Amino acid sequence: MRVVIAEDDALLREGLVLLLAAEGIEVLDAVDNAADLLAAVSAKAPDALIVDVRLPPDFSDEGLRAAIEARRMRPGLPVLVLSSYVEDTYASALLSEGGVGVGYLLKERVGKVQSFLDALHRVAEGGTAIDPEVIAQLLVRRRADDPLHALTAREREVLALMAEGLSNTDLSEQLVISEGAVNKHIRNIFAKLGLQPSESGHRRVLAVLAYLKA
Repeated sequence: MRVVIAEDDALLREGLVLLLAAEGIEVLDAVDNAADLLAAVSAKAPDALIVDVRLPPDFSDEGLRAAIEARRMRPGLPVLVLSSYVEDTYASALLSEGGVGVGYLLKERVGKVQSFLDALHRVAEGGTAIDPEVIAQLLVRRRADDPLHALTAREREVLALMAEGLSNTDLSEQLVISEGAVNKHIRNIFAKLGLQPSESGHRRVLAVLAYLKA
């Protein structure tokens, strides 16, 4: 895998470079601003991006906007976002650009190296890796007319784990229920979100999109 990192904190940036190099992941470039990120995407065609949401000069959403622009330049380019904050727009803006190959992790909760690497690989393969705390906070902010309110507590729990990128087997182990029960919950989720059988190849991603979009 070949990645580009955009992170303004020099210590964290260099730490990521060393960590990825030790795992055999090639870091094509490690930059501290959005302009250099886009230049690296254009010149070096990475397989994935690791991007801090807040970059110079304003430290607002420069990294996020650059990530979205990078995906417009290279549709489907996997992006793993690192953020210190949970904002609805941060998640939904990336998801509205296609929804696959997207991760959103909170910096303060990226404590396990293997979990971070697993999330990066999952995103690079076109999956999702959304921090449970991000999912929890997004859920509380839902409007009363949101179709997700039709889901039971267990179905929301299953959908939250789907958003993290877990497989049905992983869901079964984490929830301590059978895979048959997992499949039933997922079928109910698809039905309540109006995802028809003809969309079966994409319904898992569509369900996660419905969960995370505002």
